[in-house]
Amino acid sequence: MVPKSKRIFFLSLKLIVSSMLLYIVLSRTGAGQVFSYLKSIHPAAFISAVFLYLFAQFMSSVRWKLLVANTIGMKKLFSLYMIGAFFNTVLPGLVGGDAVKAFYLYRTTGKGSLALASIFMDRYVGFMMLIIICTIVFPFSFSYFHNSPVLWTFPLIVLVFIITSFLVFGLRFGRRIQVLSEFYDYFHSYRNQKVIILKALLISGIVQLSGFCAVYILALGLRVDIPFLACLIFVPLIIMFAALPISISGIGIREGAFVLFFGLIGIRQDVAIALSLSWFLANTTGSLVGILEYIRYKKDK
Repeated sequence: MVPKSKRIFFLSLKLIVSSMLLYIVLSRTGAGQVFSYLKSIHPAAFISAVFLYLFAQFMSSVRWKLLVANTIGMKKLFSLYMIGAFFNTVLPGLVGGDAVKAFYLYRTTGKGSLALASIFMDRYVGFMMLIIICTIVFPFSFSYFHNSPVLWTFPLIVLVFIITSFLVFGLRFGRRIQVLSEFYDYFHSYRNQKVIILKALLISGIVQLSGFCAVYILALGLRVDIPFLACLIFVPLIIMFAALPISISGIGIREGAFVLFFGLIGIRQDVAIALSLSWFLANTTGSLVGILEYIRYKKDK
């Protein structure tokens, strides 16, 4: 377990990074203009984005169910997923959402390796689908990037993913460590269960598509004309950048990425930031269901 002093230190660093990046992007556009756009968003668009987030979380828990088989019921898995989403979004850096899910899954099943490995696989399959989407849309992205060097972010990410996957699962580093050995055994047990992996990937596609649709609908709610194809091209990259563990919930990085990518198709910086923040606020609103699930889960215990 990471000492409390180190957790506070890294949390402080992330807070500094998020604050600095958010200050930079807002200072270039004017916070007043950004918040003016946020207030003008159509309520129906925002509510739709919230429900799309909740739908994505439900489908993610269905995917997780495939990976833990019959060790736990679907209702409890969804409850744990929402609790994890709440901790990830609302309380980032204090207690990780994945750590919370792993802890409660372990308490329910008594299988620590299953808890850790299933959560890793859930994340891994989701990221794999992002890579697949990036690969599919790459041929259509040339006209959007206009010879920008950012275009080569696509193949670079794919290459890093392939190399990392080979190092982790091909060479099987840590095989001699008991906990990691059980983890590897769990992962490799699915190599021959292609139907389960295929189903998990298809569900991941639905999850990612829900996020893309949420961004598109929020853009419509802000009265901004963005081609849906642009969302398919840019949002996967934005998700990957925002997932880097150097900021609080991706704040600052995500807004900068929205400005960078959507600026390529003529979207003004203040509009791009407003779109990014509205998406984050919609997800945060949806994740509040997790605190209700957490309270209910504690009462059941």
